Amino acid sequence: MIYSFKDLEVYQTSYNLALEIYKIITTFPKYEQYELASQFRRAVISIPLNIAEGFGRKRSILTFKSFILNSLDSCNEVLVLLDFAKDLNYLDENTYQYFYREYELLAKKINRLYANWK
Repeated sequence: MIYSFKDLEVYQTSYNLALEIYKIITTFPKYEQYELASQFRRAVISIPLNIAEGFGRKRSILTFKSFILNSLDSCNEVLVLLDFAKDLNYLDENTYQYFYREYELLAKKINRLYANWK
């Protein structure tokens, strides 16, 4: 049974991935802490925040789904940020592949949640 947004697998996954990204971006060059790293922080934290806020408004299916779509938008934003970080050599290939794969899987889970929520 789902009693809280914390019971949602997509929330748990997005929260844990955001924590991992937060740790990784601390290794970015100092001058990127207010640019690319800042954008990363906003995007990754937006995913679990939108899931939580949407769940709080679940009485309206349309409102809930709107927040879920916002989390999907942020997930796509993270994929682009990962590309930038890799191409700027801030991420090694293995780290890039890991996070890219995880955020693609997260996007699929978010899509399933959107499609199946009643």
